[in-house]
Amino acid sequence: MADKRRGSTARRILAGGAALVAAGWALRDVPAELGVRPLSSSPDRVARMRQSAQFRDGTFFNPMPEPTHLMTTPPVNLFAQMAKNKEQRRPAGPVPLRVPAPGPPPADGVRVVWYGHASTLVEIEGKRVLFDPVWSKRPSPSQLIGPKRHHPVPVAIGELPPIDAIAISHDHYDHLDLATVRSLTRTQKAPFLVPLGIGAHLERWGVPAYRIIELDWEEEAQVAGLRFVATAARHFSGRALTRNDTLWGSWVVAGASKRVFYAGDSGYFEGYRGIGSAHGPFDLTLMPIGAYSPAWPDIHMNPEEAVNAQLDLGGELLLPVHWATFTLALHPWAEPVDRLWREAKARDVKIVVPRPGEAVDTTAAPAVDGWWETLS
Repeated sequence: MADKRRGSTARRILAGGAALVAAGWALRDVPAELGVRPLSSSPDRVARMRQSAQFRDGTFFNPMPEPTHLMTTPPVNLFAQMAKNKEQRRPAGPVPLRVPAPGPPPADGVRVVWYGHASTLVEIEGKRVLFDPVWSKRPSPSQLIGPKRHHPVPVAIGELPPIDAIAISHDHYDHLDLATVRSLTRTQKAPFLVPLGIGAHLERWGVPAYRIIELDWEEEAQVAGLRFVATAARHFSGRALTRNDTLWGSWVVAGASKRVFYAGDSGYFEGYRGIGSAHGPFDLTLMPIGAYSPAWPDIHMNPEEAVNAQLDLGGELLLPVHWATFTLALHPWAEPVDRLWREAKARDVKIVVPRPGEAVDTTAAPAVDGWWETLS
């Protein structure tokens, strides 16, 4: 009996030790995940940040006239709300995935593959642009905690085709992922286009300086024959307890005749009309529709506001992003796309809702078929 007890104790000690080792391994990257305070980085970057019209008193801010309120403390009934109807905040079954067929991008058109959440590959006039790639299981500083994926990424990161540019909208974990950045740095040659300050994170993570292009709003760069313009968004930034160390934004990508707009992560604001006038019309817009809440009404669009923005921008085809992959708010899983479909029909706005991994040619976009309805 004593031998059995000793054996059981030894097994528990070994199991506990293995668990500690596993936890330590999983937490090893947390300091790097938190990023860098850009004001402590290179003098050139700091000088550019201080010159920005969006920078004041040591941080970036939303300069648009509409007030922006950020929730600083959780609502008193947050935990009760989280416990209520939580089954509705995830799909009822496996999300259907597609794997895009290999082949060259269309030489003179626009094709798009949505991988889930905001991660999207846009092929425009023969070039490939990857927006906000996140391949990790959780958008979090640690893969031990945080919301878990509702579906796998349809394509392994090492199986992506050659990318010409990687565009990042801001530094939140569900849009800027350390593991994904490191993988793309090893497996691709494309530069990273980022709003001001984010280059400091990338440099710490091993991205060579020559592959980093940092832009303020309305600054532009030419990459692979495409014109990239950093445009406004109504949001905020931060990977730790400090906020707004880095700028956030949206992106215009313009070829010789085709144009794409990616709204990033943004609340609705009147400036979309100006972006459309200056840089549109757009053959395709990628608009966020999920993770909205009365607790943060100004920094995430709801589906009806996404339609408003699409009309302001003069977009031809709207593809919704920022839904389906991670639960980041208390609304039901399929509510964003249900509301978008209803509003788009009411206002005669053309949308496409692909399954993750499904390639869509913007000139022959399939009709919306409600594939998500059996999962809601």
